[in-house]
Parts: sequence; structure tokens; C-alpha cells
Amino acid sequence: MSKLLLYLKTDAFRKNLIAAFVVVLLLFLVIYFGLRAYTKHGVAIEVPQVKGMQIDEAIRVLEKADLEYYIDSVYQMDMKPGLVIEQDPEPSSHVKTGRTIYLTIITQVPPDVAFPDIIDKTFIEASAMLRNQSLKVGDTVYVSDIARDVVLDVKFAGQPLKAGRMVPKGSKITLVLGNGRGASEVELPNLIGFSLEEARFALTGVGLNVGTLTYSGSVLDSLSAKVISQQPDSTAGFVGIGTAVNLTLSN
Repeated sequence: MSKLLLYLKTDAFRKNLIAAFVVVLLLFLVIYFGLRAYTKHGVAIEVPQVKGMQIDEAIRVLEKADLEYYIDSVYQMDMKPGLVIEQDPEPSSHVKTGRTIYLTIITQVPPDVAFPDIIDKTFIEASAMLRNQSLKVGDTVYVSDIARDVVLDVKFAGQPLKAGRMVPKGSKITLVLGNGRGASEVELPNLIGFSLEEARFALTGVGLNVGTLTYSGSVLDSLSAKVISQQPDSTAGFVGIGTAVNLTLSN
């Protein structure tokens, strides 16, 4: 013990102690300033405004500012693809160089959505259901059916469409609706300019009959005579199956 105390009082011990202290101090300073340099402590830049830019331009701005970026995308109808709609951090925020800026852009490819079951729904109900799925009503086709303005069938790109099928968001859907007249009524064709045989064929094809025939003027060849008027007129729209149509013909 006495030897240890004597050693602690020697110049050699004091020199070793001072040397150890200096080494520890130097090591601390190296680590401290090294970390400050590595993390760029106290060095901050202002985040530029890239929201509202096209993505190519936004990338150029961020790279010039020595900032990294990460891109996410969403689809929105009627918005230009490639447009930056969100950024995080917000513009004018102060960050270190190399910080990642998170961007949200409009994608060009629409995502698919499941087509809803709109069969037997009214036109108003079906339209609302389509809007909820970000789909649009395209053409409307009416067919003879007792149900008025009720969806009987749906088509997409000319093909029948079943509930649950995936279709691109924003697609236009064709609705086949009932006209409320039922299958006992048919649309009256316009026969003006038809020969008698052509008129008879057209009427028979839709379930109607030829009624009274009247000739106007001097008709030398009944086969070449053409229909100049009909009753009921074609503007009547729909008539019951079996209705007799009166024709007036002339050369």
C-alpha cells in the first residue's frame, strides 16, 4: 500500500495521468465534431414549393436543393396525370440537406373498382350507386317492359356486365331500362316510301297488321305504288300488338 502511495506521488504517474486525460479529451472532441459534421448540425435549408408542379419539374427542383424524394400516387378523375397534389414536409419548412420529401401525384392509370349490383334498381338509384363507385352513366337504352325507368341490363364496352366484375374507375356504363309500356306494345315503324310488300313485311315483323288500303290518284301498277301516308302515323310512337295500320299508296 505504501508503494502505491509513493507511486502516485511520482512524476511518472502524473505524466501518465495527464496523457490519459489528453487522449480522452481528444477522443471526445473528435467524436463530437465528427458527429456534428456527419449530421450537418445547425445546417438547414428551406423546403421548396413543388405542390402544383408536374412530377418531372418537382424532381429537378428537389435534386437542385439536395433533397431526396419518395413518390406515392392516387387516381382522381378530371385531373392531369403527373401533377403533385401533396408534399410533406410542407413548403417553407426547414430541414437538413438530404432529407426525404414525400410527394403524392395523380396517376395516369385508373384503379379497378367492383361493379355494384344495380339490376332492378331505378335509374336514380342506379346513377347514385355508380357515382359512389366513381363510375359514370353513358348511354341509356329503352326496351319494352312494364317496369318504367328500371335497370334491366347493363353493358360496358358493348358487352354485358355482371355485378362484382372489376372495371376501371371513371368508366361509362350503358344502362338498359324499361319504357313502362310492357311487351304488349311495339314501336310503330315509319312506312312512308315503302311498297305494299315492304310495308306488309315491316308490319308483320313487329306484330302489326295491314289495315285498309287506299290508292291516291290513278294507280296503274299497284306493285310499284309507294306508301304516301299511314294511320296511325309513325309519330304515335308505341301501339298495341295486332294493331291494323291503314295505308294510302300512290304511283
